[in-house]
Amino acid sequence: MRRPFKLQWLHFAAAALLSGCGLFGSSDKKPNPLPEIASPLPVKVIWQTSGAKSGGFAFAPAAAQGVVYAAGADGTIVGMGDGTGRVELRIDAGQRLSGGVGFGDGKIVVGTVKGEVLAFDNSGRSLWKSPVAGEVLAPPTVLATAILVRTADGRIFALNPLDGRRRWVYQRATPALTLRSNAGVVVSRGTVYAGFAGGKLVALEIDSGKPIWEATLSLPRGATELERVADVGGVPVLDDTRICAAVYQGRSGCLETLNGNVLWSRELSSAAGVAVDGRNLYLSEDNGNVLALDKVSGASVWKQDKLAQRRLGTPVAFAGKVWVGDGNGLVHILSTDNGALVGRVATDGSAVNALIAVGDQLIAQSANGGVFALR
Repeated sequence: MRRPFKLQWLHFAAAALLSGCGLFGSSDKKPNPLPEIASPLPVKVIWQTSGAKSGGFAFAPAAAQGVVYAAGADGTIVGMGDGTGRVELRIDAGQRLSGGVGFGDGKIVVGTVKGEVLAFDNSGRSLWKSPVAGEVLAPPTVLATAILVRTADGRIFALNPLDGRRRWVYQRATPALTLRSNAGVVVSRGTVYAGFAGGKLVALEIDSGKPIWEATLSLPRGATELERVADVGGVPVLDDTRICAAVYQGRSGCLETLNGNVLWSRELSSAAGVAVDGRNLYLSEDNGNVLALDKVSGASVWKQDKLAQRRLGTPVAFAGKVWVGDGNGLVHILSTDNGALVGRVATDGSAVNALIAVGDQLIAQSANGGVFALR
């Protein structure tokens, strides 16, 4: 997913955006000129569909059962065949939306700027709506037993899939200044994992919301509130018995899923998430460097510095390469062996908000609402 563009100031129940605190550096920093690629990997846009614009939010698509679902800020939800891009379903949610689509168990679930969760069946029929009293920026996680929704203030709600009624809510104290993040949660074997402000990660019981463990990957430090922002960026990634995450202005690394013990951490700042494959962990730093680290030890493998100031999103390990979208509508392809740029493909010139792997395709969604299938 795209990195959050802003920081937010939380005071009691109110949240005001500090729009001057960009995470990509000052606006006068221009991206590095892109080098020529001698023999670029042949990448094709298999299909593309125009959807609704993001309206300043970072929408991400979802895919299942041969359909890609994408939403926009105006309330439009579109379902497209993942092989052709042909629109098979169009829903008007009737409200402004603020987060990506969650899909599972035959349900399409989205969140609104007014703090409501809306559920539809896969024919577009409205099933229920549920208030969560907080702006929903992250795509809901839809399971047969629970729908997990995260609000902008960091609370996690578990809703009954049948009627949307609240089953439990988890919340913790939030610093005055935090990242405005569209990161949701990840679930495995009855456990919900999530990253928080202050470099924290938690594991919760999915049935009750009770904490199993809480761990600190990176401690905040600095003299000012701004300097002390050290928040987990993006959704943590599960990899066997470890869970890995990036921290903005802090240490990124991996922990044990069993007890939260830190396996390794490195002084690397990223407001985006991480990706892993069989050997490495991949991370895009705030300055635009893309790094590969040994996922077991955290040792450096390679660094690609030719994408500086390009406002990179979360890398995706796909088809034996590392793919990462930027703020100018390009998707860059890197070698997993040495980080060399081996290809790039253009979308529509607006920021690439999300990349997800669907079978043998990579689906990109842009800020202008374009949905692209790459192969």
